Amino acid sequence: MSTFLSDEVKAGLEAARKAAQRKGSRLRVHVGEDTFPVLRLWEIGFAMEAEVAPKLRGLVDLHHGGVHLYQCLIVASSEEGDEMQYEFKRKTAATDAPALDYSRDPNAPVALLPR
Repeated sequence: MSTFLSDEVKAGLEAARKAAQRKGSRLRVHVGEDTFPVLRLWEIGFAMEAEVAPKLRGLVDLHHGGVHLYQCLIVASSEEGDEMQYEFKRKTAATDAPALDYSRDPNAPVALLPR
């Protein structure tokens, strides 16, 4: 049995794989006003398409759809095949509440009622 695939079929399969990765991922990197799609995310970095990814460096925001996940300090680490890979120097989870400068009493009232 032969497992030979023609170059056209291989190129078609690779294009379909890339399209499925792009469509399946809602992860985006925001750099100022620019937005770039993220293909994969792992603990110490992420990957984007090499054709659309610039050599990013510095502070970026990582979003999943409309949800701000992380504020990251990144550096471009390597280009493997058709992917540009970036590593985190710092990855801070984004919160929608300001940081507290004190510890909150667990028995404190949630709100006060007016008189």
